[in-house]
Amino acid sequence: MPRPSPAPTQATPPASTATHCPYCALQCGMNLRAAADGADVVEVVERTDFPVNRGALCGKGRTAPAVLSSRVRLTEPLVRRPATGRLEPATWEEALSKIAEGLGRTRQVYGRDAVGVFGGGGLTNEKAYALGKFARVVLSTSQIDYNGRFCMSSAAAAHQKAFGLDRGLPFPLEDIPRTGCVILVGSNLAETMPPALRYLTELKENGGKLIVVDPRRTRTAEQADLHLAPRPGTDLALALGLLHIVVAEGRTDEAFIQDRTAGWDEARAAAMGHWPELVERITGVPVPQLREAVGMFSDAATGMVLTARGPEQQSKGTDTVGAWINLCLATGRAGRPMSGYGCLTGQGNGQGGREHGQKADQLPGYRKLTDPAAREHVAGVWGVDPDSLPGPGRSAYELLDALGGDIKSLLLMGSNPVVSAPRAAHIEERLRSLDFLAVADVVLSETAALADVVLPVTQWAEETGTTTNLEGRVLLRRKAIDPPPGVRTDLEVLHSLASLLGHEKGFPVDPEEVFAELRRASAGGPADYSGISYRRIAEEDGVFWPCPDTAADDDHPGTPRLFLDRFSTPDGRARFVPVTHRPAAEEPDAEYPILLTTGRVVAQYQSGAQTRRVDELNAAAPGPFVELHPRLAQRLGVSEGERLAVVSRRGRAVAPARITEAIRSDTIFMPFHWPGEGRANTLTNPALDPTSRMPEFKVCAVRIEREPQD
Repeated sequence: MPRPSPAPTQATPPASTATHCPYCALQCGMNLRAAADGADVVEVVERTDFPVNRGALCGKGRTAPAVLSSRVRLTEPLVRRPATGRLEPATWEEALSKIAEGLGRTRQVYGRDAVGVFGGGGLTNEKAYALGKFARVVLSTSQIDYNGRFCMSSAAAAHQKAFGLDRGLPFPLEDIPRTGCVILVGSNLAETMPPALRYLTELKENGGKLIVVDPRRTRTAEQADLHLAPRPGTDLALALGLLHIVVAEGRTDEAFIQDRTAGWDEARAAAMGHWPELVERITGVPVPQLREAVGMFSDAATGMVLTARGPEQQSKGTDTVGAWINLCLATGRAGRPMSGYGCLTGQGNGQGGREHGQKADQLPGYRKLTDPAAREHVAGVWGVDPDSLPGPGRSAYELLDALGGDIKSLLLMGSNPVVSAPRAAHIEERLRSLDFLAVADVVLSETAALADVVLPVTQWAEETGTTTNLEGRVLLRRKAIDPPPGVRTDLEVLHSLASLLGHEKGFPVDPEEVFAELRRASAGGPADYSGISYRRIAEEDGVFWPCPDTAADDDHPGTPRLFLDRFSTPDGRARFVPVTHRPAAEEPDAEYPILLTTGRVVAQYQSGAQTRRVDELNAAAPGPFVELHPRLAQRLGVSEGERLAVVSRRGRAVAPARITEAIRSDTIFMPFHWPGEGRANTLTNPALDPTSRMPEFKVCAVRIEREPQD
């Protein structure tokens, strides 16, 4: 069928285009202009007027245009040929027809829930919205989720329980340097979001205190006034121990508790079972450090707790975040200026990506899929019967685990679970067992290489669309250049597939038209975008949601700071949630005596599908490694650079040793950006949090075996 012709939002891109980085949830501002050397890519120019990064960029953002090159990215559809078993070039018409046939055949033979859809936290709001609509309206499947489930789902669940609303940060980043004390839990901000480190530097310059909680002495921990290094998997006990001390020393804010919260008695009773000496035995953090942390946090007039993947990617991640929220509530550090709990979202659109329908249990506007009123509203926007919308489906890992079983075919956009999923070797086997797999991506990722059909799609500089950063600031990425011939947008892909599957209307290809529909679908929901327009975003450096459409002239200012007057619960009160410590799903034993934790390095991003194609970044971080303490290395007889095999109950990964005193002696660390024998997620445990369904990436039991050396 002929390729649809989108109505361009920018007919002639200017010499310099203001846009945003394609990587993490800071969504740093940058300018793009034609490369001076005449190459087929643009170059990044500093954009000092954007308030989040004020011109600063990390190496990933600065080198992002390298992935635009036709030398490293996909430029034509690929179809797996039965005769050779290999992916070979095909026309768009053939590739799209094969996808429509594959998905349609599965529905006809096995039923609608035999088709799965898996999205990504890097998709724009428009694409995430369209993908969710496509799954529920065209495919009529409940089996849709996205890799953002692996990002901040535990924090989101805890946010909802305590505050009635989930937004990564309930305040803008600019508030952080103005608070009195920050407790940063499980975040190596200096490497994961380098431009944001300035906020912590400015905090200290202003006289504020920084407490970092991390089992490793990272570059971020080195900036701290106090570094607490708990045993992986014990962050919940640590938070409860701090709250115990707050209560015992009479440091609670009784007026705030009385006026603005509910459930304190139960939460206090649960915390009092975690006395300091017990918490020291569980966490390894000495009692004097526990008391010092409480003093720093309580003596400051204002304070914040910020969490990231460390405490969240656990099988008790929701309770762990809840315990840190309880600490904020008990000390009156929430719902007040320069105070509160916040989550440092990881993926570029991890926030917006789940707000508009690609998560298993949600409809656009952060509406619940089980809410009849929500179903009626969204169905009205979509022009379908509310009863036709499927119910909630499986969470991300559960969906991937069901591939080849209940789920026979999968459409995947913007994710690389072969590298990023826990128990990755098993997930790779599940992907291989599918009757049909279609992948739309910028590059031939490890997951795309397994597909029956691969579609080459545009990336950030080649398309216009919105993202929502970790502050809840809705931003506009602008098209700067045309994609190579043969590359189409994800919106064009969904439009064509919908048409082939009998839905010729309802899937526009112009992103601004999609956003206009998204605004209507989100209207009145918790994440209300109805008062936000492309024009306002451009004029205001982004607009914070919720921003309802209150008048024709878009007069609602947006909401940079949440909860100052009331929390988003029915009675306006925040909820304490009583929680108690429990062990990790898998603790060390005689066979697997060492703890493994995983994370990122500054020069690579997530599964590395894009950053591993940039020479400068590979030179800085060429491959995986195993970080271990000198005492552990001495006990094992391991030397620097020696190849080690790390073995868990799920598999084996091999990488060179990196010996450092910056890690606990009972713990090793591996970055998770690489495939192959050094794939860290071969080892990780898919044990799920019962509420958020977050896998326990951050702690599992392993042993180390010495490999034959070259």
